[in-house]
Amino acid sequence: MTTLKSKLQEDLNAAIKERDELRSSTLRLTLTAITKEEVAGTEKRELSDDEVLKVITKEAKKRREAAEAFTQGGRAEQAERERAEGELLAVYLPKQLSDEELRQIVAQAVEEARAAGAEGPRAMGQVMKIVNPKVAGQAEGGRVAAVVKQLLANG
Repeated sequence: MTTLKSKLQEDLNAAIKERDELRSSTLRLTLTAITKEEVAGTEKRELSDDEVLKVITKEAKKRREAAEAFTQGGRAEQAERERAEGELLAVYLPKQLSDEELRQIVAQAVEEARAAGAEGPRAMGQVMKIVNPKVAGQAEGGRVAAVVKQLLANG
């Protein structure tokens, strides 16, 4: 059975052979982040695919944030590189939910929370608790929270 980590390793080897600098450096950094996570605890361990996904998600988010920072700083070339690295990593992540799909899931959760008696801003935590497991890995926390706030405010 191929693990996500070994898939990254295989893709890195292929990228090196193809002299694909962007891909090889991105995958190398990601594998380093995974290794760092594996030795972070009291004893070295193998990460599960879910844990590896979390690391990739974190790395992709870092690239997005860096791209924004570079764009604001007028450094288009670096921003472009960060964006390209983020897109490379996105290939390994579950497909992100569209805004419409996310809205539907959140709307349903808002209804559930209301049915349980949670309303207004206090319902935020309640709704997030219902939504998070349903969208795990398919939508970033900030994006989810924004939709939840919006729907609670309008409801």
